[in-house]
Amino acid sequence: MEYSSRQLRAFHLVAQHRNFTRAAEALFITTSGLSVLIRELERQLGFRIFDRTTRQVSLTAQGSELLAVTQPALNALETGISRIEQTVKKKNRRISIGTTPWFAAHVLPPAIKEFRDRHPDLEVQLFDGNLRAIIKRVEANKLDFAVGIFDRMPGIKRVPFFRFSLMLARQDDGRPIRHSTDHWGELRDETLISLTKDYPHEQLIRKQLVKMQIACKRRQTVNLLDTQIGLVEAGLGIAVIPSFGVMASRDRKVRITQLDPLVTLEFYEVSNRGRKLPPEAIEFGGFLKTYIARRVAGK
Repeated sequence: MEYSSRQLRAFHLVAQHRNFTRAAEALFITTSGLSVLIRELERQLGFRIFDRTTRQVSLTAQGSELLAVTQPALNALETGISRIEQTVKKKNRRISIGTTPWFAAHVLPPAIKEFRDRHPDLEVQLFDGNLRAIIKRVEANKLDFAVGIFDRMPGIKRVPFFRFSLMLARQDDGRPIRHSTDHWGELRDETLISLTKDYPHEQLIRKQLVKMQIACKRRQTVNLLDTQIGLVEAGLGIAVIPSFGVMASRDRKVRITQLDPLVTLEFYEVSNRGRKLPPEAIEFGGFLKTYIARRVAGK
């Protein structure tokens, strides 16, 4: 005779609950479906396993004996399958994060390596793209979360992730540094190397210059932060950059100073509002905040 594990599971649930309705709910089937399983099992066995009345369900003598015989085997089967599932899940643990190309190139790779050194069984997949492409992937649940300068959007959960500040980048001419802070007014009449205005932080810079009535000479407008820093290093002008640019300037002949008054730039973490973040993604997000704080501070 062949008995299915589903039949035995149905039998054990009815024996446990002494009620077909509650047992059916636990097995996620209808009461009539459960009755069919029990009848088929009794037909295959050749004896009744339950005495059923309109008020109660009880095991027959043969049913009690069958329960004692099958309980250890069914428990061992469920325990074994659960252990195998956990092993497979552990081997396949992965999270996915998205961010813009510069951040993906300069910040995420060493951060992922450091995190993987602590969690070698966890794979971190990185997507680099523009803000629109990132949001599309978040909406489609192809990314666990993303970090960047995002506006509010329907269906997207947005929480503050890290606050950067705008800083001044000048060529390092070898002279001693007298102070670590410059005033926005010192940019007046300087040659300013800018990024294109589609960068959110570039829009913030332009608003601040207008607000403080500061006019600069604009020699070049470029597409990449690395290009901007390279032109500053060559002595072709100055630049206002977010403080995360410190990470790209550390090995360049460029001096970075804080600008007064302080102007901040908010980075956000975004995820699909209808999806719960896995614990590994939450842990990596917390680690990444700490990592960025260390790198920006030069530690």
